[in-house]
Amino acid sequence: MHVVGVVVFFAGVVAFASAILGGADNFVFGVAKIDALLCAGILILISISLQIATIHHMMLEKRGEVV
Repeated sequence: MHVVGVVVFFAGVVAFASAILGGADNFVFGVAKIDALLCAGILILISISLQIATIHHMMLEKRGEVV
């Protein structure tokens, strides 16, 4: 889960950077710039929730609870 969270975070950062640094035509990856920014934000939120879930899972394993 940790690795997936990191991969999703880097995908969000790449999408965000390409939306900010994109050209003047207001399109990034074939979609509007605002849509690319919103998708980048959603990807970063997903990665944060994956990291929190990983920490929670590790703490449950440390206590010996079956997950």
